[in-house]
Amino acid sequence: MGTIAAAKAAAAAAVFQSPCSPAPAVSFAAHSVRSGRQRRAVSLSVSGTFGWCLKLSCSGNVKLLWQDGVRTHVAAVEQAVVQDTTTKLEAPIVVVTGASRGIGKAIALAFGKAGCKVLVNYARSSTDAEEICKEIEAFGGQAITFRGDVSNEADVDSMIKAAVDTWGTIDVLVNNAGITRDTLLLRMKKSQWQDVVDLNLTGVFLCTQAATKVMMKKKKGRVINIASVVGLTGNLGQANYAAAKAAVIGLTKTAAREFASRNITVNAVAPGFISSDMTSQLGEEIEKKNLINYSLRSANA
Repeated sequence: MGTIAAAKAAAAAAVFQSPCSPAPAVSFAAHSVRSGRQRRAVSLSVSGTFGWCLKLSCSGNVKLLWQDGVRTHVAAVEQAVVQDTTTKLEAPIVVVTGASRGIGKAIALAFGKAGCKVLVNYARSSTDAEEICKEIEAFGGQAITFRGDVSNEADVDSMIKAAVDTWGTIDVLVNNAGITRDTLLLRMKKSQWQDVVDLNLTGVFLCTQAATKVMMKKKKGRVINIASVVGLTGNLGQANYAAAKAAVIGLTKTAAREFASRNITVNAVAPGFISSDMTSQLGEEIEKKNLINYSLRSANA
């Protein structure tokens, strides 16, 4: 799968199906993105149907195809205004955590270019976040930035409030924010363990809890968690990261069951090795070791 492709797959795997479908039925499925190869990105689908349908194109330069999906929905807004001024349809409102770079940036741009209203969460670079907003706005979308640490409950509450205060509600939450603190288990400090678990797992819990409180009021919503294939297979030097991502998968399954009756679906996507700002910090040697596990011996393929 392509860089940004895995992230986009996250959105594509979990975001909306048909607008008139019944309340969601809980199910779980795991599959490779491409058959006949070793797994490189596993989609963990744990929910029912409703909303809009997306399709992912897995090519060298991957692009997200919004087939019968968000673009159709946005077009329906314009048509409805012309045909019936009493009917109001709003573009989906999306919160993407860790959206200033890498996979999160790709997801935010994909939603924004499709006409969604996007909150771009970031932890450090306001410049990068603002650039993403400008790009979304250039395509006719709406976007705001929010600086906050998703492992901090007060920051999370403020972030969700910012989206609601700006647009009135939240339709989609993408839990993408994450970090690595890689080292062998025997050398790992407690702080390295805790930093990763706090952001990669507790952050998902806090954001999901806060966003679903908003979604439950209207009995409609989507939560998309970016896990990792490492959460299924493990990886040398990533005990903290693998444990956190495995827990995200378990959290996803549980949340999907709890929210299914409220018409809120919860899904996870587990990408393989994706070249990004975060993985670039691992070093060339570790990257080569990771690529041994992939058929094409290449990231993003």
